[in-house]
Amino acid sequence: QLQLVDTGGGLVQAGDSLRLSCAPSGRTFVLYTMAWFRQAPGKEQELVASISRNGDTTYYSNSVKGRFTITRVSAENTVYLQMSSMKPEDTAVYYCAARPRAGMGMTGAAYDYWGQGTQVTVSS
Repeated sequence: QLQLVDTGGGLVQAGDSLRLSCAPSGRTFVLYTMAWFRQAPGKEQELVASISRNGDTTYYSNSVKGRFTITRVSAENTVYLQMSSMKPEDTAVYYCAARPRAGMGMTGAAYDYWGQGTQVTVSS
C-alpha cells in the first residue's frame, strides 16, 4: 500500500511562488507515475501536472503551463510542484496522486493512490 503525504500549501498573494511536496512511502518510488490534481469549490477536479516514472516526460494543463513545474527527486523520494506567477484562480485544494503503471493518466480515475490534500489560496 502506497501512502502519500502532500504538504506546502498556504496563503500567498498574486504573483508569488509556492512549492508543494509529495512524499510517497511504502513502495518503490520509481515504479509510480506521479501527478498533481486540484479542486476548487464548485469546480471539477483538474489534472494540473504529471511526470513519468523516470522523470523524462511531463504534462501540464494549459492553465498552468509556463508557470508551474513538476519534478521528482528519487534520492529524496519526493515529487515537487513549483508554482510561480500565481493567480487567484489557482486557489484550490491540491492533491498528489500516484499510479503504479506507465502512461500519463489524464483523469483522477487513472490514479490509485492519493494524498490528503493541501490548501492553496491566492489573494488578489
